[in-house]
Amino acid sequence: MTPGDQHSGAPAAQPLRSDAERNRERIIAAARTVFARDGLNASMASVAREAGVEIATMFRRFPTKVELVDAVFVDRMTAYADAVTAALDPWHRFVGYVETACAMQAADYGVADVLTTTFPSAKALEHRRNAAYEGMVELIGRAKATGRLRADFDPSDLVLVHMANAGVVNATGDAAPDAWRRVVALLNQSFEAPARGPLPASHDHDALYQAMLRPGPAGAAAPESGG
Repeated sequence: MTPGDQHSGAPAAQPLRSDAERNRERIIAAARTVFARDGLNASMASVAREAGVEIATMFRRFPTKVELVDAVFVDRMTAYADAVTAALDPWHRFVGYVETACAMQAADYGVADVLTTTFPSAKALEHRRNAAYEGMVELIGRAKATGRLRADFDPSDLVLVHMANAGVVNATGDAAPDAWRRVVALLNQSFEAPARGPLPASHDHDALYQAMLRPGPAGAAAPESGG
């Protein structure tokens, strides 16, 4: 190794990497705060302001809002998936899951958006969503087998539950922040067998998936420039 090699600049790159990692963590923490307060309609600029970084720094770390959403919410989606495996009998596990998921929506407007929107390019987030769905399909089958969950309940009905709960949370806001609890209790009681009457035919799964792909600010590649 020549003396010039010893001063090649490789060691000096480490602080830059450390700074970049600190900026990344600062942006993720700020995004959690902003998305929880304002939902996914919040701008990338507002996240940058909360993080105390330049908008150009924001876009270097997260070129698109989808990438930021993926980083922020993958742990929340893990908690959502883990709610399926609570150590209870299938019926009470099902009821507890619905309550837990709806409570997550009520506590965090960003979660409310994430649970009713699909982001195909957010690989980690969608992986956890799929794991949650597969676990829930199994749990629904077990709850039906106990005779407590109505036989015509369909896994796609959970999408409707989340959409309905998100609407209640958004409409009541700070004026009646616990109103969603009564709605969820009414829904859970309607799921229990014996059913009072038949339900309309369930929606096609592909149609609901397309509804969750609805256009939104998080689906845009880069809605704001870093200029």
